Amino acid sequence: MPAELSVGELSARSGVSVSALHFYERQGLIVSRRTEGNQRRYRRDTLRRVALIRIAQRVGIPLAEVGTALAELPESRNPTRQDWERMSMRWRARLDARIRQLEQLRDRFTDCVGCGCLSIDRCLLANPDDALGRLGSGPRRLLEGIGEADADLTEP
Repeated sequence: MPAELSVGELSARSGVSVSALHFYERQGLIVSRRTEGNQRRYRRDTLRRVALIRIAQRVGIPLAEVGTALAELPESRNPTRQDWERMSMRWRARLDARIRQLEQLRDRFTDCVGCGCLSIDRCLLANPDDALGRLGSGPRRLLEGIGEADADLTEP
């Protein structure tokens, strides 16, 4: 098994287009060395970096934040399991919060979300006269996790 991969091999193995790999490289997310013929060569651990980039993008983590995390990995050696674990722990709280938001959206979007539309029959009971609008714009129940029992709609 070769220690290095060409850009085509990295693309085939990672499932990421060559142009996306070039973009990741321009953004400093992955690195390559150049051969005498000016061809890119990537270390095999770049496969894991690309996998992490794809997963992070899928869950909404900005590439700038991915770059910051990847910059903390060692360059002089292949990252160990502990290196990857430390890096991934930084996103745990954010991912847990995102999971809660998605569950809330799944479970509560069929009911009043506090957006002010008052178009669902439950809105008139859960958000009389758009009282949640005093707390800010947008779907207040989803954005702030306000339940019917949590919202004090009696104060002006």
